[in-house]
Amino acid sequence: QVQLVESGGGLVQTGGSLRLSCAASGYSFSSYCMGWFRQAPGKEREGVAAITAASMTIYADSVTVRFTISRDNAKNTLYLQMNSLKPEDTAMYYCARVRYCSTMGRGSGRIPISNFYDWGRGTQVTVSS
Repeated sequence: QVQLVESGGGLVQTGGSLRLSCAASGYSFSSYCMGWFRQAPGKEREGVAAITAASMTIYADSVTVRFTISRDNAKNTLYLQMNSLKPEDTAMYYCARVRYCSTMGRGSGRIPISNFYDWGRGTQVTVSS
């Protein structure tokens, strides 16, 4: 069955960096669009970034320039490099498969949370001020 396991979260100061990883198994990873979304306490889920099977990317306006999504198909692993972190980036981060990637555009824009499916348990990112 599909399994996604996130890692790499932690506590970091404002301006710091973290790299999240997501190990995928149970399906043909290279064939699917993948992404990250996050949820902070008391807030709605937010699509953060997505990457197509051909490695085209899109980012939420709130993270563009600061975050980079990438994938290593040989390792069945998805990454999210997060730089210049801010307290408002504090959230649980989840990786997931993403549908309708071809309709989302490129660069920066809205990534509908309804497009995410089959997510893992998440990894906590806390940014202190």
